[in-house]
Amino acid sequence: MAVVSALSAGERGADLALEEVEVALLLSLAGQMIDFVGPEEGADDDPLAAMVGIDPLAQTPEDPALRRLLPDAFVDDPEAADEFRRFTERDLRATKERHARRVHEMLEAGQGRVHVAGDDVTVWLGFLNDTRLTLGTRLEITEDNHDELASLPDDDPRSGLFQVYDWLTFLQESLVQRLLTSP
Repeated sequence: MAVVSALSAGERGADLALEEVEVALLLSLAGQMIDFVGPEEGADDDPLAAMVGIDPLAQTPEDPALRRLLPDAFVDDPEAADEFRRFTERDLRATKERHARRVHEMLEAGQGRVHVAGDDVTVWLGFLNDTRLTLGTRLEITEDNHDELASLPDDDPRSGLFQVYDWLTFLQESLVQRLLTSP
């Protein structure tokens, strides 16, 4: 099981010690997140729009998990939500993709040991949160059904996915706790 330890005195962050299977799982999840949040096909080819981050084709995603990661900014005003999305979605997707790529790079380089400090703290917490939100949406986890899902029989196809969700929750919580206690 992953071990999250505090860094030496004076340095804010944490060190992760991951088993081989945990590294493989996180690498897989990072790769899937990169594909999942990457720009939509057919994005506008207008170089000025791309340069300033405007996506005139951006729409509220139909996929519930992607909609959870890229929510409408204005729930009571669809026009304002669409306008806001045009100006923010491309950058939001790029940030989520960049986080997943950085996690992937760190895992490949770390051979089971990952030093999370500085800007990488935001990267890791963002990636873990995005991944948990995606899995939680796929599993339709709520406060009311969490315990029920936790006791799924092993032969239920959702059981393994829930175990991954729970492990990511543990990893994220452990990382946050270490960060709160580091100098």
